[in-house]
Amino acid sequence: MRGEILDAASRLLSGLGGEDGLSIRGVARAVGIAPASIYQHFADRAALVRGLRDHEFARLRTLMLQADEQPDPADVVGRVRAQLHAYCTFALGNPGHYRLMVGNGGAAGSPRGPLMDILAVITAAFERCAEAGHPLRLPSDRAAVIVFVGAHGRVALLHSNPSEHGAQAVAAFVDELLTLLFA
Repeated sequence: MRGEILDAASRLLSGLGGEDGLSIRGVARAVGIAPASIYQHFADRAALVRGLRDHEFARLRTLMLQADEQPDPADVVGRVRAQLHAYCTFALGNPGHYRLMVGNGGAAGSPRGPLMDILAVITAAFERCAEAGHPLRLPSDRAAVIVFVGAHGRVALLHSNPSEHGAQAVAAFVDELLTLLFA
């Protein structure tokens, strides 16, 4: 039932564009249950929103790992590029979800958490690159932060000022940023 609640909340968030309109009653209606049933899984709306944020980070992580499997396994740079393109595609295609995940301190907090898991995926991809003979200009964990912050910033710019060539511009930016990170 928890998964059904989170899936319904995710669908609602797509239509709302942000978490402000998300309500326990609306989610319950979308699932086809009484609002009180949600409280068996989430103490209040804030807990539901936190659960939804974690759910969306898990979905993003899965998409990135699936993208990592698409290029030839020996193409380690292509694999990290595919991960970052998947990240940007998710962020551009799900603006309400993305704002929930990275806005209002949603990703901040403990040194472990869903955002740190995403950074760990990127760090591991950069470590594979270095091990395969594609050295970085800086340590893999710092490269991961730089590329994440750069991609996040480029996506945020596009969210605030949409253009018809936005997705291509973001992908090109990520590709250029990756090029700068390798020695």
